[in-house]
Amino acid sequence: MNQISDPSGVTNVPIVIAIDGFSSCGKSTLAKALAKKLGFRYIDSGAMYRAVTLYFLQQGLKIEQLQRMPEDELEKLLDRIHITFEINELSGISEVTLNGVNAEKQIRDLRISDLVSPVSAIPAIRHRMVDLQKSYGAKKGIVMDGRDIGTTVFPQAELKLFMTARKEVRAKRRFDELNEKGFMVTVDEVQRNISERDHTDTNRSESPLRQAEDAIILDNSNLNQQEQLDFALNLIDRIMAESTHAS
Repeated sequence: MNQISDPSGVTNVPIVIAIDGFSSCGKSTLAKALAKKLGFRYIDSGAMYRAVTLYFLQQGLKIEQLQRMPEDELEKLLDRIHITFEINELSGISEVTLNGVNAEKQIRDLRISDLVSPVSAIPAIRHRMVDLQKSYGAKKGIVMDGRDIGTTVFPQAELKLFMTARKEVRAKRRFDELNEKGFMVTVDEVQRNISERDHTDTNRSESPLRQAEDAIILDNSNLNQQEQLDFALNLIDRIMAESTHAS
């Protein structure tokens, strides 16, 4: 079901929800919860870049090689990469597949986390993924999270959130998440990874991480998951109400 209702019970046209922000801020957690609550599609744009990074690792290619590679040669490599999202029947959440193989666990490895920001900063890769992301939102009824969703992918999104949290809070959340999934890492490794990704994401020349002018800031340093979901749902209710009155 790709429609939602406003507080008065009137069904409205599906909308696009864009969630941007720093790494380990809980963007994906909130986006998944919203998509499930609203019956929208959920697309993890970061998983797409992680899948691309995984493919290059599998091919034995290093960042330096990709950065120096002629664009036409890189485009041919990208033509070999097919990224899709399939629903996990147990969780009901979409998971990324790389060339037909579920890659959800592999792409969460800290090694991928260390490399994904510089890979995603390469213009040819960024352009290819943005075009794919835009195609996903053609019919609306979608929640997408990432770094440039509200600024580059869906600048006309009806709701834009920019998520942030204190760095120590983000590091603790990421550490707990990785250890829960069986990745043995240290807090120092996680903190270093977050700092490096923040620097790369905000300083890259191609679609840097920044808050869209009309985005609403959600600092969730002291909010639990339900409080974040309620915050977003209240905003959506307001948008639906305003849309109904305008029509």
